[in-house]
Amino acid sequence: MIRHAIFGAVSLCAVIILPAAIALPALAVDNMETADAPDLTSVRAKIDAKDYAGALAELRGLAEDHQQADVYNLLGFTLRKTGDFQTSLTYYTKALELQPDHRGAREYLGELYVVTGNMDKAKEQLATLKQLCPSGCEELEDLQKAIDTKTVN
Repeated sequence: MIRHAIFGAVSLCAVIILPAAIALPALAVDNMETADAPDLTSVRAKIDAKDYAGALAELRGLAEDHQQADVYNLLGFTLRKTGDFQTSLTYYTKALELQPDHRGAREYLGELYVVTGNMDKAKEQLATLKQLCPSGCEELEDLQKAIDTKTVN
């Protein structure tokens, strides 16, 4: 009787825990949020509105409190859009040091290389995205388009 009770408890745990463990890897690689990640909704809205100065001010404040790949990636993007390519490179590098499989940072770093005419390095980022997205992904498509047309939006 005790063996049946233990087996039933173990089976119940497997039913509850196993599906949760299987679901964990489903997080989006390009936007992995951690428990301590800041809310970037306001920053993304400013970027969408092309208010790069406003986004940059907010991101710099967030970067002081959060060492997080998404923050550094968006800092790199915003700086690239304002023409500060060298500092942009620094922040993409920081994002990738924290999270080497960050697809957004790989795409944007590749686009930085397109803008600065370093097509070999842009293609290196494309190759990495092909490994990260064997079935394709938006970041891979966007960087491929930028390389093909040598223009970045």
